[in-house]
Amino acid sequence: MTFDDLKARLRLPVVAAPMFLVSGPDLVIAAGCAGILGAFPALNARSTDELREWLGRIEGALADFPYAVNLIVQGTGSPRYLDDLALIQAVKPPVVITSVGQPAEAVARVHAFGGLVFHDVTTVRHARKAIEAGVDGLILVTAGAGGHTGVANPFAFVSQLREFWNGPILLGGGISDGRGVLAARALGADLVYMGTRFAASRESLASDAYKQLLVSETMADVVTTERVSGLPANFLRGSIARAGLDPDALPERLGVFKPDLPEGLKPWRDIWSGGHGVGSIVDAPPVAEIVERLVAGYDAARAAAKAL
Repeated sequence: MTFDDLKARLRLPVVAAPMFLVSGPDLVIAAGCAGILGAFPALNARSTDELREWLGRIEGALADFPYAVNLIVQGTGSPRYLDDLALIQAVKPPVVITSVGQPAEAVARVHAFGGLVFHDVTTVRHARKAIEAGVDGLILVTAGAGGHTGVANPFAFVSQLREFWNGPILLGGGISDGRGVLAARALGADLVYMGTRFAASRESLASDAYKQLLVSETMADVVTTERVSGLPANFLRGSIARAGLDPDALPERLGVFKPDLPEGLKPWRDIWSGGHGVGSIVDAPPVAEIVERLVAGYDAARAAAKAL
């Protein structure tokens, strides 16, 4: 599948971004049925055998409609990574999203069966490295993105990448409505990477308490810190307090991926992420309804832009 083929299949240029412990088969299938690209982290399946079951279920439900699997490529010598990658080679999902590491090995293996590889980047330097590794597209994780985040302004980031990169750009960071999708397209992005909005959906794996927090919190409640996961990430203030921590006095971190959290407390499981778009979330409806709203907002924004 080429990137042009992928875009032509989408009703709206949106990816329901893979979210750790939140995105599962139901969300991916619902996204595909609604006409956008659904994605999930391979590690959300508890084992490679369960991942095989998930992929079979998604393949069966979506037939030929594209979807994406996310691989963490840091520490690629781990047995789980190699097993998952071998499974992906066998199943041949149309899109693989790589994160946190050097994607060259995954690129070679995915390209061998004709798949596309998109890689998360937060800086121009990381983007150049990903391009050298042969990725098909760049996912720009900018300020305001939920989960592991960047600090770059999206206007500056997209503009500077377009000076030397003509390939696909997926833009993520605080986008939660149809107007934001059109703005990203006008900026030069090909697709929009949207996570937080879909965390608050009926099909997500987030708990009811998590979804309620996504509805009630605002942009002012998003805490950017390295002290929860060990890397810069955005978490919801209410979930930090709910876990018994002070959002304004978090424990020091011991190193990359080594936060000094109290025993038994884990990021993502006990402390929940959310991006700046959380302030626009007022409910947690089915994915299909969210997509209908996005389409209506996108079309209305296009009409308004033509009138300018």
